[in-house]
Amino acid sequence: MRMSSFDWVMLLSLSLIWGGSFFLNAVILTELPTLTLVAARVSLAAVTLWGFAAITGRLRGLTPTVWLAFAVMGFVNNAIPFTFIVHAQTSISSGLASILNATTPLFTILVAGVFLSDERFSVLRLAGVAIGLFGVVVMIGTDALDGIGSSVWAQMFSLCAALSYGFASVFGRRFRTMGIDPIQVAMGQVTMSSLMLWPVAIVSDRPFDLAMPSATVWGALGVLSVICTACAYILYFKVLERAGATNISMVTFLVPVSAIVLGVLFLGETLHISHVIGMLLIGLGLIVIDGRMFSRMGN
Repeated sequence: MRMSSFDWVMLLSLSLIWGGSFFLNAVILTELPTLTLVAARVSLAAVTLWGFAAITGRLRGLTPTVWLAFAVMGFVNNAIPFTFIVHAQTSISSGLASILNATTPLFTILVAGVFLSDERFSVLRLAGVAIGLFGVVVMIGTDALDGIGSSVWAQMFSLCAALSYGFASVFGRRFRTMGIDPIQVAMGQVTMSSLMLWPVAIVSDRPFDLAMPSATVWGALGVLSVICTACAYILYFKVLERAGATNISMVTFLVPVSAIVLGVLFLGETLHISHVIGMLLIGLGLIVIDGRMFSRMGN
């Protein structure tokens, strides 16, 4: 499946939105435990999407079969990866977490190659993933790899989150054949993941016994829920519907790029030569995964 210009715009927009989620997680974790953070994030996103769906007349046609599919999607695309990523961030650096998260396209290509007839595994795509992943390492800095020898369980959580995202992208393709609107899918999955996460969070974290979060944490949680979750998943499912599982997984290469660009533009950070080289490698990897240039050369 190919990416149109509009698909690329949506994918880049998604990477910009998700580029700030690691920072927001770090801010919220100073006052809220992991499961409470994740449950609150998807719950506030669900409220936002229910309101939008009601206003735009998208609450019809949601059968029990559809809700069951939403439950599976919420489990593999929210409950598992959100919990694993946030938990991992308590033990490993955000740089290493970003690198491990960037293995998502690799897992997606492997899973899609097994289950999707129109996204078969190819050596060209695998090579593109390898180039892109190397670009992420160069851009973030090889120093981030120093922590690989420690916090093994946290790293395994990050890799399991990436694998879960791979299965989610492949499973999410079925909503197109079911005729379900991307906004409905986004609403349904965060609703079901909220129902899964709150009972566990209440038992594990006892959130009602915690001190009231500060205004800073409430603000970060609001942005994380409404922008980085509700709005982001509308874009996510739209790209998935139009361009397929492998292409949507490429957003994990672009998220570190977006984070660095945002830091340079708004935080006064310095753009180093390693950042430029890493971005060029990621761009080359995306071109190889896309494959159109090689098809034209072959013709």
